[in-house]
Amino acid sequence: MLDKIRSTCKYVVDNSTYVKINYNKLDDFIKTIAPSNLKSWILYNPYNILELDIETLINFLLIFQSIDYSFWGQPKWKINTEEGIKDGSDALLYIMLKYVKETKNTDFSTMTIEEFKKLLEGNIEIPLLQERYNTVYNISKTVSEQMNGSFYKYIKNVYTDTELFNIIISNFKSFKDERTYKGKTIYLYKLAQLLTSDILHIREEAEGIQVDYSNLVGCSDYRIPQTLRALDILEYNEELSAIIDKQEPIEISSEYEVEIRSSQLVVIDYITNKLDNAKSIDINDYLYMYSKKINDIAKPYHLCRNTNY
Repeated sequence: MLDKIRSTCKYVVDNSTYVKINYNKLDDFIKTIAPSNLKSWILYNPYNILELDIETLINFLLIFQSIDYSFWGQPKWKINTEEGIKDGSDALLYIMLKYVKETKNTDFSTMTIEEFKKLLEGNIEIPLLQERYNTVYNISKTVSEQMNGSFYKYIKNVYTDTELFNIIISNFKSFKDERTYKGKTIYLYKLAQLLTSDILHIREEAEGIQVDYSNLVGCSDYRIPQTLRALDILEYNEELSAIIDKQEPIEISSEYEVEIRSSQLVVIDYITNKLDNAKSIDINDYLYMYSKKINDIAKPYHLCRNTNY
């Protein structure tokens, strides 16, 4: 499946109408990347997440990453915390991590949708509340009934990205992330790759075991394409630029959306091949962290309501 992500995204880029990659700008950007800065986002230890014991942490990440998507809106969903106002993925991580630390519980199959709604209470109802609830409920049921209550124990003897990724997408259908482009199925699988990466990076760090995450491709979303566009690496044509800049939503599986997301992964693959000993997923996380540096020059990101990113 991971090979299909690379090959189908290349097909999109080779046939793209609305998005082009500026390889001159990309080559210039690659020269600025210091290999020492290539690090998984989770190893920055947001909200002291790495203080959780390894089993609870892996079980938590399965739940969290399964619903880490689609926060945009007018207004955007936000929460008040002791550390100030937080929104988006940052807010979701904060509030769910706080819940797990306090309750020591990662099983959401006994939680009602009313309780789940209360947990995620913010300035507005979080988008796709029902879809999020269905996902955490069904995943918890699967873990309880088919994995003896612990996803970590189920995968603790798995050390490669290909095997772990396949376990995730085979057991949890909510991670499916495919599109249709010019009659061809395009494979993207953002959240499944992100979860695979997080688990293997954490286990490598915390357990000192040898793992392999070299086959992961990248996590195609909205923030990284926004960054690449700000750097003039991704170029949108006039039609698409107008839609994105006016913050008009685009349809899931539209050529607009598929070209934006596929182009990101082709860029990551290109960078990986230009740098010695680089891993695509670490390039992905580098670009994600780099997005914080370009807020002053970034144009709006694309809006596409879905359960994949």
